[in-house]
Amino acid sequence: MIRATYINHMGDDLSVVNAARVSFGKQSEAQGYTGKAGGAMRPVLTDRDTRLIRYLAKHEHISPFGHCFASFHIKAPIFVARQLVKHKFLRWNEISRRYVDDEPEFYVPDQWRGKSDDKKQGSSDDTLSNLDGMPMYGLAVNKEVYQNRHRKGSGTIGTQHMANLVNQKAYHLYNNMITAGVAPEQARMVLPQSTMTEWYWSGSLDAFADMCKLRCKKDTQWETFLVAVEISTIMLDLFPVSWASLLGTTETHIRPFDTSERGRASERVQANQA
Repeated sequence: MIRATYINHMGDDLSVVNAARVSFGKQSEAQGYTGKAGGAMRPVLTDRDTRLIRYLAKHEHISPFGHCFASFHIKAPIFVARQLVKHKFLRWNEISRRYVDDEPEFYVPDQWRGKSDDKKQGSSDDTLSNLDGMPMYGLAVNKEVYQNRHRKGSGTIGTQHMANLVNQKAYHLYNNMITAGVAPEQARMVLPQSTMTEWYWSGSLDAFADMCKLRCKKDTQWETFLVAVEISTIMLDLFPVSWASLLGTTETHIRPFDTSERGRASERVQANQA
């Protein structure tokens, strides 16, 4: 299961305000505290301080937002991790199969998406329903035995079963290599892109905002979108005024939603950033 889990954070909306006001030798005080975010109370800002944060974000005075940090524990397939690691201003420490050789876990989507009609990359919101007749060329398996269990037609197997079969073969090959004494750093080469990985992801408020603005767009990869939306939801709770200002929306808009339907979910996030 793809997930983003909160670890800890430093700073709050008031930290952003005072990082900006120190330029003039000034400092603001909280008007009280409310709610709980990550185990800490959130400061209540004056209207003047709220307007300052919105001004900073609107005019791209970003440095005050760099004084707030957050850390997450992410679990996702390798093909998602290799997209997210491109955001260089976020710190990244990932589980290494040079050092661990425990049983791998694999990701198989519930639905298969079609190719986008108007982009060279990405996918559409359409779900493909005609893949059960896809030939299984290239799979070195006992086809007759497998078809007797998962028959979808002559010479074909169900797409979900085929994906599971590829993962199972990689799983057994990897375990056999480990059992035979092959070094984990070499044995890992047989594991597919669907293998789940985990990492700690830490960074400043503005760095995570840049990532989420890109990865919450409607045309982003769905699996990557899930990670970004979970992070965005948590960050909104931690830094409600700053996060809403950086993403260009009001603080009540970016909230958890039903992720069972890609189109509806991504349209909501896209509308929030319009």
